[in-house]
Amino acid sequence: MKKSKKKPKKQQQKIMVSLMILLLLIILFIILNNSSLNKNISKEKKKIKENLTAKTREEKKLNIVDENSNQRPIAIMIDNNVGNNSHVGLADAYITYEISVEGGLTRIMALYKDVDTKMIGPVRSSRHYFLDYALESDAIYAHYGWSPYAETDIKNLKVNNINGLTDTNVYWREKNIKAPHNVFTSTQKIYDSLKDYNYKKTTTNWRLLNYNVTNIDLTNIQNQQDKIKKADNIVIKYSNYQTRSYKYDNNTKEYLRYMNNSPHIDKQTKMQYKYKNVIIEKVQKSILDDYGRLDLNTTGTGEGYYMTNGYILPITWTKQTRTSQTIYKYLDNTEIKVNDGNTFIQIIPSNYDIEVTQEEQ
Repeated sequence: MKKSKKKPKKQQQKIMVSLMILLLLIILFIILNNSSLNKNISKEKKKIKENLTAKTREEKKLNIVDENSNQRPIAIMIDNNVGNNSHVGLADAYITYEISVEGGLTRIMALYKDVDTKMIGPVRSSRHYFLDYALESDAIYAHYGWSPYAETDIKNLKVNNINGLTDTNVYWREKNIKAPHNVFTSTQKIYDSLKDYNYKKTTTNWRLLNYNVTNIDLTNIQNQQDKIKKADNIVIKYSNYQTRSYKYDNNTKEYLRYMNNSPHIDKQTKMQYKYKNVIIEKVQKSILDDYGRLDLNTTGTGEGYYMTNGYILPITWTKQTRTSQTIYKYLDNTEIKVNDGNTFIQIIPSNYDIEVTQEEQ
């Protein structure tokens, strides 16, 4: 019987080498496969990061104005001797002013930017101190007529203005409304007319207020804790028969506006006007002539209030010249920031104060 021979040593070595090569190939395959997987994971992570970054950028954009746009604002004079449900288009204004005029009445000036508002009004005539607040935003000033003082100041201050008395293309009259309370315009008509006047269409001086992308809670403002008040309701007096008031809507976090205790309603949309921020600025006024026309001391320093998200704080205002911007500060001298949203600036006579109340719990 023959004995089995052992495999040669060289053959064993070949087998070992083959096994090692196979093992290396397996390891290499695993490495390459993991590398590809890691690359895919990295790509997915990068994509997610980019999406989050884009989302963050989107969240940081303001809703009330386009910060990347230098479109020049429009300031439009609005008749306010028409009742509480006759205005159109005020909801699109990013800043709105109300100021005293003769006879204990008031007039409104609304500022528009980066919106296409088809109908705004009724448009009314200019008063000279409104120019100070149009100029501080470098706005095109739209009006239908003017007082003698406004006419002089518009010329002396070289205000870029569009007057309905001479420009019939920008304004129209609604025949079913009694004159002079029936003049209206649109943002597009005003912007289209700028080429006829050689007025510039852009500006870098439009920003008046410092907007905050995140919600401002006045209760967290440092060094102001002893001055803050809960403000569910506020009443503002302009004369013995003209009052404005705001009621805080806890659902929308905005203030509903009232005129002489009646809701201030848009004539077209039937919606009540509401505002995220309300600034009250107290200024001294005097009577200029027998007609009762007023003059306002818009420059210097005065007192006021800032109201948002159900709370109110005292502030100060400072305006160096008629054309310079008004600076609003807390009493500790830090400049205020306002919430992203539309703002109503109530410029009231300094001899009147406001009434603030809170709802019973």
